[in-house]
Amino acid sequence: CVPTEKCFVPISEIIAVEETELNKKQRNIGRWQKMAKLHAFIVYYVKKARNHRWRCSDVTFWCVDEHLCNQWIQALKELLEMQKSRPKQLLVYINPYGGKRQGKRIYEQKVAPLFSLASISTDVVVTEHANHAKDNLFEVNIYKYDGVVCVGGDGMFSEVMHGLIGRIQKDSGIDQNNPKASLVQCNIRIGIIPAGSTDCICYSTVGISDPVTSALHIIVGDCQPLDVSSVHHNNMFLKYSVSLLGYGFYGDILKDSEKKRWMGPMRYDYSGFKTFLSHHYYEGTIAYQPAKHTLGSPRDKDSCRTGCYICKKSEQQLAEQHKECGLKHEEGEEEWKVIKGKFLAINAVNMSCACPRSPKGLSPAAHLADGSADLILVRKCSRFDFLRYLVRHTNQDDQFDFPFVDVYRVKSFQFISKLSEDNESNVMDIGKKHFGQFCRDHPACCCNIVNSTWNCDGETLDSSAIEVRVHCQLMKLFARGIEENCKDEAAYSQNSAEQLL
Repeated sequence: CVPTEKCFVPISEIIAVEETELNKKQRNIGRWQKMAKLHAFIVYYVKKARNHRWRCSDVTFWCVDEHLCNQWIQALKELLEMQKSRPKQLLVYINPYGGKRQGKRIYEQKVAPLFSLASISTDVVVTEHANHAKDNLFEVNIYKYDGVVCVGGDGMFSEVMHGLIGRIQKDSGIDQNNPKASLVQCNIRIGIIPAGSTDCICYSTVGISDPVTSALHIIVGDCQPLDVSSVHHNNMFLKYSVSLLGYGFYGDILKDSEKKRWMGPMRYDYSGFKTFLSHHYYEGTIAYQPAKHTLGSPRDKDSCRTGCYICKKSEQQLAEQHKECGLKHEEGEEEWKVIKGKFLAINAVNMSCACPRSPKGLSPAAHLADGSADLILVRKCSRFDFLRYLVRHTNQDDQFDFPFVDVYRVKSFQFISKLSEDNESNVMDIGKKHFGQFCRDHPACCCNIVNSTWNCDGETLDSSAIEVRVHCQLMKLFARGIEENCKDEAAYSQNSAEQLL
């Protein structure tokens, strides 16, 4: 081999090895032009570029000794076979209608060739209607697959997640309607190929919304545990959430934008501006349990990154607590804190919720797998102050540094609107003890809309009283979290001790 540059690649980031024949141009390089027969092979590997982008690159090796060439090919293939975390068979769901309706094209042109190169076999299902993938996951033999891939936006991911988690609980005899049930961890990984209007979950777990990058994370078999929040109303399961659960501002935006799907992604801008001008606030009561097992705080500067220490330590501490207290969810013995007020926004996030427009997200220090959610309460304030708060999501300033903004790291919380509180005093067990009536000193309240809608990972949820609980690392993604930024396009990962090239 006559390399033009030095290249260090760990085995874990080699995609495939193939025998090849040299073309005429390669044969005429230097001293090799006089050789009668050359033997060669290509190594395909992950090349890391700027902004967390991955690409498939390759390098060709050749020599005159056929036996030596075959030895190298065999040795590399045996090492790749030892990478047990890599998937060999995947179930793929494609949403052909999401985003700009490019899901099928993106998969066929950008993703399928990479899966084929890596010798991954796939069963592909193109969804035909809402909940097609979710329903299908209850019917197929999911245990023969090494993972499930969804091609689409956050809505498609949510559908696959609900189907997969629901199937695992059904097979394990767990009642999802019981808010205190200890859910069984889902070990079948989900891969996200971004092709929707919003790809927040992909952006927050990989660092970029790029189909090729996500496909390569799936191929190398990355694994990122993810917390999941369950949402219940009156002992009835409603939804799972992994990113944003928002009431008030973000719920109103979603509700309004759903009526304007014909506008495409622009509908979010229009509805956001309209909702901001309306400046609605909502009265309610929140009770929450602090996440005492976590090391971090929503106000610290420790962002969640690959191999996050806080996530690992929090998981260990939570496991120790479960050993001491048992697996039952002892609501009555744990500390609850109650907050009453008028809110412009109530947001609970399991991850930063970063996106291109808001690189830090709604809670920059939120962690992917620490068994907690960040509860953000934005109290009633002037329209100008609320604008200042929203603008801080786009810059580097502390977005919680306002007197009308409170943030708490919680493991569970409950919310009830004033209207529900007045009419349904028995809506939740804890409501009997903690939720009292309030705002009696302001009978002429100017809040002309009584209830908002919950934005649950981009889907509307109409319930004015909910109970939310965070399940630590309930599911796993084909991802590794957000890596530290590469300084230049030639900066390759050198985390592995096995470096061959």
